[in-house]
Amino acid sequence: MTGISKRKRIWGWFFFDWASQPYHTLLITFIFGPFFAATAAEYFMASGLDEQAADARAQSLWSLCLTITGLIIGFGAPFMGALADTTGRRLPWIIGFSVLYVIGATGLWWTQPDGSNMWLALTAFGIGFIGAEYALIFINSQLPSLGSKEEVGALSGSGFAIGYVGGVLSLIIMLLLFVEQPSGKTLIGLDPAFGLDATQKEGTRFVGPFVAIWFVIFMIPYFLWVRDVGPPAQGKGVGDAMALLVKSVKSLRRRISLSAYLGSSMMYRDALNGLYGFGGTYAALVLNWPLVFIGIFGIIGAIAAAVFSWIGGKADRAFGPKPVIIASVWALIMVCVIVVGMDREQLFGIALADGSRLPDIIFFGCGVLIGGFGGTLQAASRSLMVRHTDPKAPTESFGLYGLSGRATAFLAPALIGTVTALSESARIGVSPVIVLFLIGLVLLRWVQPKGDSETWIAS
Repeated sequence: MTGISKRKRIWGWFFFDWASQPYHTLLITFIFGPFFAATAAEYFMASGLDEQAADARAQSLWSLCLTITGLIIGFGAPFMGALADTTGRRLPWIIGFSVLYVIGATGLWWTQPDGSNMWLALTAFGIGFIGAEYALIFINSQLPSLGSKEEVGALSGSGFAIGYVGGVLSLIIMLLLFVEQPSGKTLIGLDPAFGLDATQKEGTRFVGPFVAIWFVIFMIPYFLWVRDVGPPAQGKGVGDAMALLVKSVKSLRRRISLSAYLGSSMMYRDALNGLYGFGGTYAALVLNWPLVFIGIFGIIGAIAAAVFSWIGGKADRAFGPKPVIIASVWALIMVCVIVVGMDREQLFGIALADGSRLPDIIFFGCGVLIGGFGGTLQAASRSLMVRHTDPKAPTESFGLYGLSGRATAFLAPALIGTVTALSESARIGVSPVIVLFLIGLVLLRWVQPKGDSETWIAS
């Protein structure tokens, strides 16, 4: 730490958000996710399914991938956090999971546009996603060391804002230089860069290596300026890690606020991840948007997320994170109701004229709100977790937070997949996220705005 100022440590920590956000922005939501859904739908139509059934099958397959990776992430997160706290080291874990991130993202290059190796593509995506989410647990656990409880809300909001700016910039670069329109040209009328073959969708498939390269370059400031700072090692080996994890789980019985918060965030963050995971596929399958159009939609949403996250961080500092969370969840519920009630032909049962652009306009507005309030919700949630964090075991505490965010990460994709299959409608399939948001709001009633880390310390 000698010679590294607090300001540099903070900016190094911010750079993780900048470096890693493209996995969520480009791969999950706006480029690879919709590309995979459209590719899978065409594959299933070629096998004899009608368009609606093929769309539903494609969405169900994407949901299965998110379900499986969610289970792996959720049940491994608290143990890995406990193991890091017993050894007192976090950077080696961040390095290891960063390697998974890069390998998985790079592997998406080999996704075939005819859908012939869909499972290979989903496997590569899952490996990278697991790396990204596990690394985030250790990054989040460093937040308490960057400032006071009054400061971490603004720091968390600024981190998310900077991350979303990185997501916007990376998305713009992909749209301008790589992603093919139906004409084979990019958004500004160029052939895909580096001589990539538009007929084989190589410009779009390059999104995987692009995300990997972006991550490698912009993680350099993090590794230069951030060091392991936190409580000393509390033991060593798997046995001590399991003992710490068991102790933490048992403590939840007397930590009502933390238990309620973990349950609440489990629900509303799962719902939010459902929106992120299926927003782009909804646009592709329900509204029939081309990939470039979805990318522009993503830019607008990501800009809104950056602005709202920064403003939300200021609101967090002024009013605390809990009111910010409540307002954000209600706004997202409203958006979900609109999304479920609309398609190309009707809006809440009211028929629309053929070729009406109203659904496009409304969904663009929904994108602003999803991006804006989604970013605000994530930043405020991280801030409220700091107020419930055991200062002696921050990584393990955020491992429990990771568990709450991922233990039921299979739930939203599984519910969306089930409802989609039963209704044979990609639009109706999104409806379960409304219920998850509402359950999260109910559980927030038992969460103390100032947290309960003092209760832990006293025990």
